[in-house]
Amino acid sequence: MQLRLSKTDQLLVGVDKALRAIVPHSNPSTRPLPVTSDVLPKLSITEARHVAGLMRINHTGEVCAQGLYHGQAFSAKNDAVRQSMQHSADEEVDHLVWCETRLDELGSHPSIFTPLWYALSFGLGAVAGAISNEFSLGFVAETEAQVSEHLQEHIARLPEQDTRSKEILAQMDVEELHHRELALASGGAALSPTVRRTMRWLANRMKDTAYHL
Repeated sequence: MQLRLSKTDQLLVGVDKALRAIVPHSNPSTRPLPVTSDVLPKLSITEARHVAGLMRINHTGEVCAQGLYHGQAFSAKNDAVRQSMQHSADEEVDHLVWCETRLDELGSHPSIFTPLWYALSFGLGAVAGAISNEFSLGFVAETEAQVSEHLQEHIARLPEQDTRSKEILAQMDVEELHHRELALASGGAALSPTVRRTMRWLANRMKDTAYHL
């Protein structure tokens, strides 16, 4: 039988999850890096900075995913959707750790605006969850589709010899698309073109900022 937490305990768990999303190295990974070699690729200073910028974007994307899922779980209208949101967030913790690890290897750091990205995403997720289950799941599906697009774009922009980053992003892409399929199969509704364009505009502003900061 599943233990039901008190409101206070639920709040404390939520705060813990939020802190783990925004504080680097606060999450244990349940899986090792999805790479075929432990040898770090040799990169020039310019290449390393470029790769770090791309990985910082992807790390920020995973922070945003945590915020969205946590916000949707917070306002979901039934337990099944709430548990589905939390399960997806838990699965993507590994992505967060993988990006942090690669940033460490490159001698770089996550975005300095990480707390802001999380807070904005939590708010968006909470609004989506409050509208309806179908909209909330559709929001997840569209988010994962756009994440997959920029992962594939980044793989193409990486230096040829950086197979390590490419393998990490390729595995993340597989799992993001799987989450999209689950959301659609669970009843996610197609979003309007206006909502999709707005999501893409916001994502592009985040990417432009996180690449540098």
